[in-house]
Amino acid sequence: MESIATQPALFVPHGAPTFALHPGAAGAAIADLARTLPPARAIVIVSAHWDTALPTVGFAERPQTLHDFHGFAPALYAIRYPASGSREAAEEVVAAIRGSGMAAERAPARGLDHGAWVPLRLMFPQADWPVIPLSIQSRGGPRQAWLLGRALSPLLRRGFLVIASGNVTHNLHEYQRAARDGGPIPDHVRQFPAWLAERLQAVDTAAVLDYRHLAPGAVAAHPSEEHLLPLFVALGAGGDSPRVQRIHAGVDDFVIAMDAYSFAPSGR
Repeated sequence: MESIATQPALFVPHGAPTFALHPGAAGAAIADLARTLPPARAIVIVSAHWDTALPTVGFAERPQTLHDFHGFAPALYAIRYPASGSREAAEEVVAAIRGSGMAAERAPARGLDHGAWVPLRLMFPQADWPVIPLSIQSRGGPRQAWLLGRALSPLLRRGFLVIASGNVTHNLHEYQRAARDGGPIPDHVRQFPAWLAERLQAVDTAAVLDYRHLAPGAVAAHPSEEHLLPLFVALGAGGDSPRVQRIHAGVDDFVIAMDAYSFAPSGR
């Protein structure tokens, strides 16, 4: 019987929707990372753009490509990501979440929003591994997201690749202003990612969970938390004392930090 390789949990950026057309250095970094990974049984994709009251798992056999944005170039709306689903793998995700004591629901027809398909298309252009969408719960905050990741942690040793997609900074008003006026890069767009990288690489989970009180520029970087919550899912999925690697650091569009991380279980 072919052995199943343990996977890492990843946090990757999805940037603005235009990241799909202009991937730049961040796109190259996550594509290079994908080429180093062993084959996965399935990909669990956690996007900042699917937010539900309870953890919800997508069961679609052929998840649709959702163009959940407005006012961009027609070329973006023509893109399709031909992923397949897996009912068997989705049931394992539900069982893992419920086995941790959390509730989990099923979504029979959930597609892939741009927070999911944009990075997946850059990393796995052949769409040759089944994709299982999983929602975040913004009302639960960082700790709930981290606990959701902890529930997924056993799946990594069963060949599931957990990819959480968001951004290390996400301030929509600043993005709109930068799109109109350009730079310079605000101080917190440098300060907050640097603090986060230091605390993650020190495996200081307590500080990371309390980032809103401890980190410089935290509130300016995230007026609302939904785009950072996927990072806590990835961190939790890495298990106890994960090996943390900062895969990429950079800023797109003057205000969007495009950092990417790998959280590998100890002993992988």
